[in-house]
Amino acid sequence: MELTASRLRRADVLRVGAGGLTSRRLRAALSALGVAIGIASMVAVIGISQSSRADLLAELDELGTNLLSIAPGQTSIGEDATLPDTARAAISRITGVRGTSAVEDLDATARRTDLIPEAETSGIAVMATDTGLARTLGARVRTGAFLNTATARQPVVVLGATAARRLGILRAGANVFIGGRWFTVGGILDPVTLDPTLDAAAFVGVPVAERLLGARDEPSRVFVRTDGDQDIPRVRELLAATANPEYPGEVEITRPSDAIEAKAATRTAFTSLLLGLGAVALLVGGVGIANVMVVAVLERRSEIGLRRALGARRRHIAEQFLCEALLLSGLGGVAGALLGAAVTAGVGTARGWPLAVPWAAMAAGLASALLIGAIAGLYPAVRAARLDPTVALRAA
Repeated sequence: MELTASRLRRADVLRVGAGGLTSRRLRAALSALGVAIGIASMVAVIGISQSSRADLLAELDELGTNLLSIAPGQTSIGEDATLPDTARAAISRITGVRGTSAVEDLDATARRTDLIPEAETSGIAVMATDTGLARTLGARVRTGAFLNTATARQPVVVLGATAARRLGILRAGANVFIGGRWFTVGGILDPVTLDPTLDAAAFVGVPVAERLLGARDEPSRVFVRTDGDQDIPRVRELLAATANPEYPGEVEITRPSDAIEAKAATRTAFTSLLLGLGAVALLVGGVGIANVMVVAVLERRSEIGLRRALGARRRHIAEQFLCEALLLSGLGGVAGALLGAAVTAGVGTARGWPLAVPWAAMAAGLASALLIGAIAGLYPAVRAARLDPTVALRAA
C-alpha cells in the first residue's frame, strides 16, 4: 500500500489555531488586551492630534493668513521705542492693504468694583482701540456687540474672553471700574485666535480714552490686513519705513499666523512622543503573547505528541502555533483600532473638532500587531515543532 504525504490545508490551519484560542478564552482575551491597548493608544493619539490640527488649520483658513502685526521695538540705546501717531493712517495708504486697526496700552486698571485695591489688576490690560479691531482680527463677539461709532465715545468697555472670566462677568450690561470711573460692559469676545494676548484685555474707544483715561494717540500695536497672501511680502517690505520713516529699524513686524502654524507643528512633534509610548505598550503586548504561547506549548505537549504520532509534520505543528499567535495579535489589533477610533470620535465630538479618523494609522496598527504576533509566536512555534513525539507523549 502506497503512503501519501501528510498535508494540512490553510482552512484546517485556521480552524486548529482558532480551536487553541477558544479552549483558553480568558488567557487569550488578556493577552489580546495588551496588544489592543497599544494599538488603541497609537490610533487615538494620531487621531486626536490630526483632529486638533485640522481644527486649528481650519480656523486659520477661516481667519486668513494675510494679517501682519506692527509694534515698536527698541531704540539704538536700548530704550522702548514708540510708533508715531501717523503710523496707522500712513500704513492704510499702502497698495494692497485692505484694513488697519490699532491698540494703545493705557495706564489704567480694570476692576470688578471700586472696593478692590488698584494694585489688584488680575493681569488685565486696558487698551484704547478703534471700532474696526474685531473685523481686522476676525474676532467673534460672544455676547453683546463690539465698539461702534456711538459706544466708542461713551464709557463702554468690551472684554476679552480671559478678562471677562477673571472679572467674573458672563454677559453684557455689567459694570467695571476703570481708571476711577464706571464703564458698562458692551460685549465679551471669544478667544482671539490670531493674537491670544488680547484675551486678557479690556477695550475702550479712542475718543473716550482720550477724554477720560489719558490716551496719547500713540499706538502700541497696529494690525494690518492685506488683500491676500500674495501681497504679504511686498507690504511687509514697506511697513517699517511707512510706519516710522525716521527710525524704521525701531519697528518690529510679525505675522500672527506663523505662531499658529508653529503651534500645529508642535502638536505633531508631541504626537511623536506619545506614539513612542504606544509602541512600548504594543511591545509589552507582544511579550505577553510570546509568554502565553510558550506556556501553551508546555501544556499541550500531549496534543503535539499525538498529532505527530498520527502523521503531522513539524511544519504543520509550527503553522498551528504560529496561526494561534497571529489570530491572538490580530484580534487585539482589530479591537485596538476600533477602540482608538472610538476615542478619537469621542474627544473630537466633545471639543467640536472635525473628525479625522486615521485610517492609515489603523491599517498600520493592525499590520504592526500582526508583525508583533508573528515575531512573538515564532519561537514557541519552532519549539513546539521540535518536540519529539515519544518524549511528548511520555511527558503527558
